[in-house]
Amino acid sequence: MTRVALVTGAGSGIGRAASIALADAGFTVALAGRRQEPLEAAAAAAGNGAVAIVCDVRDPEQVARLFNEIDERFGRLDLLFNNAGIGAPNVPLEELALDDWRAVVDTNLTGTFLCTQHAFGLMKRQSPRGGRIINNGSISASVPRPNSAAYTATKHAVTGLTRSTSLDGRAFDIACGQIDIGNAATDLTERFRTAGALQPDGTTRSEPTIDVQHVGRAIVYMATLPLDANVQFMTVMATTMPYIGRG
Repeated sequence: MTRVALVTGAGSGIGRAASIALADAGFTVALAGRRQEPLEAAAAAAGNGAVAIVCDVRDPEQVARLFNEIDERFGRLDLLFNNAGIGAPNVPLEELALDDWRAVVDTNLTGTFLCTQHAFGLMKRQSPRGGRIINNGSISASVPRPNSAAYTATKHAVTGLTRSTSLDGRAFDIACGQIDIGNAATDLTERFRTAGALQPDGTTRSEPTIDVQHVGRAIVYMATLPLDANVQFMTVMATTMPYIGRG
């Protein structure tokens, strides 16, 4: 039986790397995101029947259409990787615009919830029943960076959603885990290595990154476990980056 995976935010960075790694592991991957061109390029790189589907996870109607298309095209969903996410401008908390706050909440938290909700419905009724959901958390889910209130708040909330999803899915053979990633080398983290990142002590220092393919391999490990086994939380980080206490 063909295993089907859905990756959100799949056009670049971690989502692209995860999609390629999952396809290499035998999954047929649906790549979702807001931009058609990079999605199609990522799907072509993944191969193995991968398809690109434009979807903004902030929009409930677009999310519903995404899952309807997956159901109609494949008839099942074995893995959802909730990867879509954004950050807000790096400004002091009192200067953070409400629109920027809402954009981060709508993408990182509400988008993850909407996709999880639809995945539950499909995974419960398909045969064989069940599946797996992996949420992209962050080291910020435990310890914040300076001036990151919106991002940190949503990633803390994603951890709560991961725990609730894991509990609520048990009766239906739905496993849920979370991967917390520190400094995978993507366009978003390039500035950490070059321009440096603001530290809790007020200094700005360069931080090391790791090849994003290591994250893809970790996701494949989580995704290919039998449903009676689950990685609840995994942290993958650059060994010499500021540690989990951000020190």
